[in-house]
Amino acid sequence: MIIAPTAIAGVWTVDAEPFADERGLFARMFCAEEFAAAGLTVEVAQCSVAYNAHAGTIRGMHWAAEPVRETKLVRCTRGALLDVIVDPRPDSPSYLRHVAVELTADNHRALFIDAGLAHGYQTLVDATEATYQMNVPFTPGHDRGLRFDDPRLAIAWPLPVSVVSAKDRAWELLPPEPAGVGSAPAGVAGAGA
Repeated sequence: MIIAPTAIAGVWTVDAEPFADERGLFARMFCAEEFAAAGLTVEVAQCSVAYNAHAGTIRGMHWAAEPVRETKLVRCTRGALLDVIVDPRPDSPSYLRHVAVELTADNHRALFIDAGLAHGYQTLVDATEATYQMNVPFTPGHDRGLRFDDPRLAIAWPLPVSVVSAKDRAWELLPPEPAGVGSAPAGVAGAGA
């Protein structure tokens, strides 16, 4: 596996190094020792799957509030999606910035997302499925979110939005930035960033 940091602290890409032969391929997708060597602790307490029937579907932008310290390892197992992680931590140097990484069933890439970071994605094709491995079970009452279309985030979703849940449409927009105050601009980094 190749584990690499992105432009936001706490977000790592995880790429398979497949062995290929006439049968197809074989690749390690998780190794506790390799994650530990990269400084990442992955303890799996819950696994989930999200199936999305239509291209353009958006799920997100979600995270769990303190004291819940939810980390995620997200992978696309069918189809393709653009995964976006936003940094909502006001004291972070990357506050309100985001990284976007294409995850597909064919590229076998995953993302490790540390606690406190907002996560969401848009499906790029119909019948897309994503799997999540989380270190803690879902904790009702601690879920938080950002609007996927908040102008302050400036996320450039690649497709017209086809489906979004009522809950994800209901997250409040961030307050407008005060005149003369410049927070770090939102930005998108590519798949290897």
